[in-house]
Amino acid sequence: QLQASGGGLVQAGGSLRLSCAASGRTFSNYAMGWFRQAPGKEREFVAAINWTGGTTYYVDSVKGRFTISRDNAKNTVYLQMNSLKPEDTAVYYCAAPTSPFTSAQSMGRIRPGFWGQGTQVTVSS
Repeated sequence: QLQASGGGLVQAGGSLRLSCAASGRTFSNYAMGWFRQAPGKEREFVAAINWTGGTTYYVDSVKGRFTISRDNAKNTVYLQMNSLKPEDTAVYYCAAPTSPFTSAQSMGRIRPGFWGQGTQVTVSS
């Protein structure tokens, strides 16, 4: 089970940190990812981190602004979002793959097997 939180309304240039708490599996064996879906658009990959936290992968549009991290002791993955833009407005979902030991880069290609409920991020101009 994945429980996302931390969304909200922020002005352009501001920051938010999303959290996703996981339960039910050995968290430290699984890569984790963040995806987002804007109104009228398909869900897209945003960022991923491998099971150790040693490797990360980002979509080009967020590189240098977003940072994904994880705390395996707390079974939680984070997405620090800085320099937010109106085009970052979306519902953000955390997700996990079905198989353990998936690479961070693979998370950008596969369809995750597990999804959190989503948290709304709105960036005003």
